[in-house]
Amino acid sequence: MFYSGSSVAPVLRAPLCSPRGTATPPAPRPLIGRVCTAGRPQKAARAQSKRVGLGGRSSREQLLELSGHSGAPTVLRSQPTENSMYQPHEAPPPSLETPAAAKQRTRELNSTCVSPLDMERFLHYSLIPSVFIILVLSFLQRREHCRKRDDTSYLLGNHFSIIMPLDFVGTFSNRWSYGIAFGATANKIMFLFSEGYQPLQVPQWAQALVLLIGGIEVGLSHFPFFACLSSEFRLVSAILGFSYSLIWFSVTILYIIQCPHGQYVGRYENVVFYWPSLLCLAFLLGRFMHMFIKSVRVHLGWELQAEEKPFLEAHQAEHVKQLLRKPPLQEKEKSWFQTRIYEWDPRFQFPSRMIGTTVLAFICLYLFIVIEFCVFVYVREELDTFEGHLETYIGSLNDTEMLTSVSWRIKELINVTKGVWVVTTVPASLTCVNYLFHILACYRKHIKRMWSGNKKFLPSRFHNPSSSESVVAIARYSGWQIAYILWGYLIIHVMQSLCGMVIMYSLVLPIVHNQGLAMLQSLGIGILTISIVVGIMILQVWIAASFFLQPKMGTADKQKPLALNNRKAFHNFNYFLFFYNVLLGLGVCLSRLFISCMLGTWLIARIDRTIMQSGYETADMGYRTWIGMLYVDHYHTNPVLVSFCHILVTGHRERKLKQVIKYWYLNQTAGPRVSARSRTRWLLLQTLINNPSLITLRKPKKPNSGELTQILQTCLES
Repeated sequence: MFYSGSSVAPVLRAPLCSPRGTATPPAPRPLIGRVCTAGRPQKAARAQSKRVGLGGRSSREQLLELSGHSGAPTVLRSQPTENSMYQPHEAPPPSLETPAAAKQRTRELNSTCVSPLDMERFLHYSLIPSVFIILVLSFLQRREHCRKRDDTSYLLGNHFSIIMPLDFVGTFSNRWSYGIAFGATANKIMFLFSEGYQPLQVPQWAQALVLLIGGIEVGLSHFPFFACLSSEFRLVSAILGFSYSLIWFSVTILYIIQCPHGQYVGRYENVVFYWPSLLCLAFLLGRFMHMFIKSVRVHLGWELQAEEKPFLEAHQAEHVKQLLRKPPLQEKEKSWFQTRIYEWDPRFQFPSRMIGTTVLAFICLYLFIVIEFCVFVYVREELDTFEGHLETYIGSLNDTEMLTSVSWRIKELINVTKGVWVVTTVPASLTCVNYLFHILACYRKHIKRMWSGNKKFLPSRFHNPSSSESVVAIARYSGWQIAYILWGYLIIHVMQSLCGMVIMYSLVLPIVHNQGLAMLQSLGIGILTISIVVGIMILQVWIAASFFLQPKMGTADKQKPLALNNRKAFHNFNYFLFFYNVLLGLGVCLSRLFISCMLGTWLIARIDRTIMQSGYETADMGYRTWIGMLYVDHYHTNPVLVSFCHILVTGHRERKLKQVIKYWYLNQTAGPRVSARSRTRWLLLQTLINNPSLITLRKPKKPNSGELTQILQTCLES
């Protein structure tokens, strides 16, 4: 399938310009100029017009003229005659149009499609309503601690407080809404990832600053989504959020309707690129509508006002209760899915940061795969053009036997490469998708270990990380995780393609070329050689265990003690195997390099696992970010610590309330009042009775406090 020249799909095979009577279509524009400049059709159209020479000649025709093959080619379309069925510039009916012609006509139409909407310019203009919404929400937000202000700011009162989009550390409610809001930014993030944001002409060394400005602008334009979701003023934020989401949704729909098709994916190219963002925007519209309806019902008194965000989440309280319960005598039997894949824990929830990162990583991975496919289509067409030029060049020479063989091998290599690249797209994609789920599972496993005080899974250098680096790790993690997944997909795809090429040339193509017996013979010799080498290594271990170790000291021992026996034979054994092991070490060293490269490239997308050797983990900046993020979550979301702080805060509020309300005891239930000292002494007595070993650990008391000791002795004797 992948080694024959006829295996290339005719729909995607570009016609070639040669004396045999084929035509030359207009050269396609570079992919990055089409995909990564989405929203700039005017610039793309101008770039396309520059690529076409004077007189309507395409760049390929000019290239043929410069290479000396500018003879008048025979055009595929017949010249118009009186009995012509179609006019020269009239497209045939759709029923008689071939798929290749339809695809080519779609590309030609969309290469000149100019939308009046410029998505990049709309991104700039969207900052105006974004800043307005931020100012409105900031005006409504009250400052808790008011500092001394001058007369000019006195009129503002407590207004214009700082609003935050979301809590990146301790937010466990409304998680999927935040995740979908992150998903709405996927197209702009991919635009930044491709470094397509170039509003300013700056030197090369200042590109990082331009990308920083672009990231801030994208964040500011999407800030209202998060601010309206997290605002306390539900009615106003619902109206503002719905209006802003509707603007983005309408503009995106209008842009897709005006130019739905593209030059590389073909029909509905913009739909393929923008449907995830449209889906996220539609979800946000529904979410803000739900917030509006609920706020109106609360305002009309039809529903009760929702309680404030609790300091202690319900799942955190359940986790602490589980710790205080006695473990069951017999654990429940787990299913295969719970044992091997994932076990649901109702007492654990992922923070909003992890959910948003995962959703955004999924959408960005999808867009990255689509862009990669567009690049593949462009490269495939260029390779088809190269094949045609190669055939033309060989046909113009006299001695074609050797060149024909070389041409055939080159075409076979091209076809195999194209086929393997397409086939390995699926396993590479599934690998990265599996990594995203596996990272979530590892996060839960690692954070639970840290809650229990177990840090053995961390390298010793990370047992006491820097506090400042840990705080920065929270800001870095989400962006770095997405970048690791995207680059990891590309690297894994390349690695799997190379492995596929090796399999094709070592196993498949020899069978296709009727060389299966020779292939099996060489394969058998290779397997036999490796088996002999491995067998000799195993034989060395068996000889050492049988002749050079002393017998077991007990029948229950699993292995012999590390004590030498037959020393003279042992030294002769070492001497004669010394020279062989030198040669064996050469192959083992190469295998070490090969295995390290394979594992390193396979795990490059895993930010939760270092690919550095032991002792060099600090050089892995991604793994350092992962560890810092774990420490921040451990110190700020540990259920035991949060429960303890919740008890302190609740007790402080109750004491403060008792001091403010003069007749607070009237609201208490009727009953005998007991002093705090008596209650404490009673609890102390009960504790010491249940734990007699604590009596010896108590501090010595005054001589007149022998009553309690006497009572304890009486209770213990009884």
